[in-house]
Amino acid sequence: MYIVLANVKYSPNLGDGLLCECLEAELRCANPGVTITSGDLAGRSRYAPGSSSRRALLILEMLPAPLRALAARTGLRYVGRTRLRPHWRKLLQEADALIIGGGNLFADADLNFPVKVSIVVEEANRRRLPLAVFGVGVSKNWSKRGKLLFAEGLSRARLVDVKVRDETSQMAWDDQLGSAQVKRAGLTTDPGVLAASHFPAPARQGDRLRIGIGLTDPLAVRYHGGANFTDGFAREWYAQLIDSLAAEPGEIVLFTNGSPEDRQFLSRTEAALVARAPNRVRIAPPFSEPKELMHFVASCDLVLAHRMHACIAAYSYRVPTVGFAWDVKLKSFFDLTGRSRYIIDMVTADPAAVASLARSALAEGIDPGTHQMLVESCKRDVRAVAEQLLVAAGMSVDARATA
Repeated sequence: MYIVLANVKYSPNLGDGLLCECLEAELRCANPGVTITSGDLAGRSRYAPGSSSRRALLILEMLPAPLRALAARTGLRYVGRTRLRPHWRKLLQEADALIIGGGNLFADADLNFPVKVSIVVEEANRRRLPLAVFGVGVSKNWSKRGKLLFAEGLSRARLVDVKVRDETSQMAWDDQLGSAQVKRAGLTTDPGVLAASHFPAPARQGDRLRIGIGLTDPLAVRYHGGANFTDGFAREWYAQLIDSLAAEPGEIVLFTNGSPEDRQFLSRTEAALVARAPNRVRIAPPFSEPKELMHFVASCDLVLAHRMHACIAAYSYRVPTVGFAWDVKLKSFFDLTGRSRYIIDMVTADPAAVASLARSALAEGIDPGTHQMLVESCKRDVRAVAEQLLVAAGMSVDARATA
């Protein structure tokens, strides 16, 4: 049997690839002999640094809403017709089933995902492939056009199961697609929690305390609905945080998940941030693939970051985290793991108080019982969705090893 996954595996933000590789690995582990392939919604085929879209984001941010929507829709329509539809038609040609997941794929920022997901669903419907939605995030901000694009394809699909990654996503899915008679959503855990199960941490070099701070471009935070704060504010806030954390022994390592905008922000700020504690602060080398990001967070004793999958991967390796709030999806994960006190708003939080909270997180650690429960639950859900697709494709579960 041949299952295709639709996701954004090859996004320059390696957190997307991280969760996709975890989902692929667990599907292969639970279903020996089944061929698993990920197709990138943007048509990418390998990990690469990518080019910055910062200028485009700045332009879109400045445009009046009607012009912004028109510009985005025109560009996406062209890319969809000339590149994405042929890409997905070819990729699904020999497929027996399709999984859309994981990642925050049912969001609507300038129709990006509504257009791309609808193309994939339409091509799957053309071949009447059984389809599952698994481990995705769902936002509440769908435009009228975005909702129509999602609903038209999914209402006609052979949709065998829907599992989203938090209760907020579950409510958003049901509220926005219920009127289209689309299957209601169940719950699962983000596949990123399986990182340690499939990508063991390398041997630790030295016993020095290591604190990882993940930097995110403030423009990206604003674009995706987070707090409205500037480069200058963020630089000074991070600097004050480093001042407070530098009172502890060990080293502070600044890193990004790989997004070009984040890498540029780090490049603009690294000299000033390193200067706050020259012998204590260093910059992590850029990561070229998700495994390198996973191994880095596994090497830390504590991680502070905006990016969700830096925090999820750290949790998988039982590394305590402090999350910088910018999106409901991050808060949802901290709530799920019983660690809601460790998510803060950079705009209102005092850096010295955050450093104190970080020390508490380090002392408390990760509850092993909750951790084991979430990992085992996710594994069961992955196995179940694969078996549902096998049955829907007309194959017995017992035959999967030789399919």
